[in-house]
Amino acid sequence: MERLTRAASAAIAIAATLSGGYTVTSLAANALAKDINAAAAAAPAQSPEDYLQWRGPHRDGSVSGFKAPATWPDALKPRWRVEVGEGYGTPLVSGRTVYVFTRQNGEEVMTALDAGSGKIRWRTGYAAPYTASAPAAKHGAGPKATPLFHDGRLHTLGVSGIVAAFDAEKGTLLWRTEPPSEAPFFGAASSPLVEQGLIVVHPGNYGPLTAFDPKTGAVKWTAGGGGFFASPIATTIDGTRQIITITQKAVIGVAPSDGALLWEYPFDGANGGPMPIVNGGTIIVSALNAGVTAFTPARRDGRWVTTTVWDTKDVAMYVSTPVLIGDTLYGLSHRSSGQFFALDAKSGKVLWLGAPREAANTAIAKAGALLFLLNDDGELIVADSSRTAFSPLKRYTVSESATWAQPAISGQRLFIKDVSSLSLWTLD
Repeated sequence: MERLTRAASAAIAIAATLSGGYTVTSLAANALAKDINAAAAAAPAQSPEDYLQWRGPHRDGSVSGFKAPATWPDALKPRWRVEVGEGYGTPLVSGRTVYVFTRQNGEEVMTALDAGSGKIRWRTGYAAPYTASAPAAKHGAGPKATPLFHDGRLHTLGVSGIVAAFDAEKGTLLWRTEPPSEAPFFGAASSPLVEQGLIVVHPGNYGPLTAFDPKTGAVKWTAGGGGFFASPIATTIDGTRQIITITQKAVIGVAPSDGALLWEYPFDGANGGPMPIVNGGTIIVSALNAGVTAFTPARRDGRWVTTTVWDTKDVAMYVSTPVLIGDTLYGLSHRSSGQFFALDAKSGKVLWLGAPREAANTAIAKAGALLFLLNDDGELIVADSSRTAFSPLKRYTVSESATWAQPAISGQRLFIKDVSSLSLWTLD
């Protein structure tokens, strides 16, 4: 099959209406407690090779437990390939199990597979009718957000804004919110975060940042205005733990305990762009046709203020989230039909630009000084993180259909989600 060269852009229930306007369907309390306790007992100890959330262990694009080979092979070894349904979510790896969240036959489905063989262990879904808007139809109807594995549960955000939780061992659907009355115009894409025991995400029809109780789905707090594509991240700045997210009008920092607004930086997130990047006390953001901006939040005289550090219009990012290695930012600018770049994160100076027309989207990961660049046409590039020029080491073909999902790199294993299948490749 000819490779795509430029893919399209991107149970007995009790109804209880909770604060924030979300209706959650959950198991009866005793059964729920039993299932949660069983899942916690069955959950394996975390391994260095586990890949449990969006963009890896630290939510910064890092891979899990990878060791570079002395010599790169000419080709990666295909181990298995399984049809799992459509969607852009990154597969998750926990111990000997790989999980993937997709759409099949009108349902949003969580599937658990044996990581070594690809054999399906369980598959659980819920009805999720969804009709994409005309501009988003070419993106497909599959979920776009990556699940979160936490405390024996899998937490998901569906394409229509449904938040759900599954028992990771049994596959039981523990709870889910009802879909919004109107689906997000381009589909929901914010990947859940766990912070201080809460599941935090932008749910519904681009809703505000919302914290859910992971056991029941009860809404604990909401903060800020509506989100868009970007996923939240947690960090400590000026001695204060906070969750940072991009709304449609600003970048905000909120307190994890109650969602109280700490600070706000005006920014047009409605154009769509990657999640915020944290470099020490500096936050780096970008959006479609908006360039790249760095700013610092800090407390002065008992209140928070934000200060712009630098701004550049030479590159800009849309749906491809960059990685930071040292003080260098590596990413894909949407300009020139997709162009790799390196940018000095302290000054904002663009260090180099790659060739134009590289890709419509690139999922970027890092391992030490190495870059993994999975283009949307199924090509995986391994490159050195040079500050002087684009320095590819190897190029591999890992799919013959479009690859928009971030790869899950676990040890010497690469789990690749393409249009409708999940495959395992290894470095031998």
